[in-house]
Amino acid sequence: MGESVRVDTWIWGVRLAKTRSQATAACRAGHVRVNGAPAKAAQPVRIGDEVRVRLHGFDRIYRVTGLPVRRGSAVEAAKHFDDLTPPPPPRVERPAAVVRDRGAGRPTKRDRREIERLRGY
Repeated sequence: MGESVRVDTWIWGVRLAKTRSQATAACRAGHVRVNGAPAKAAQPVRIGDEVRVRLHGFDRIYRVTGLPVRRGSAVEAAKHFDDLTPPPPPRVERPAAVVRDRGAGRPTKRDRREIERLRGY
């Protein structure tokens, strides 16, 4: 095992991307940063580096603790990084939908149709 691997290979090896092509595309799109700087696919990653990857619209922060030789199981992949991503902020509860009493306020489209049916229009 060498002292560094390509960042796209590392992302693929620790199962952050399904294919190496997807990992390379993420680097090209600017979704990968190594130690705060945008990373090209061939940039080397060493143990102790911080890798930020934008996955599904959210930035994830990882510290490299190992360099995978090949893509293995999820349990094996978890040994090669520490997840430093802060927990998401708590969800703000929305107020319940406003329920009005039947017949109160302006008639809805359904109410209007019933009124027209009663009047014989």
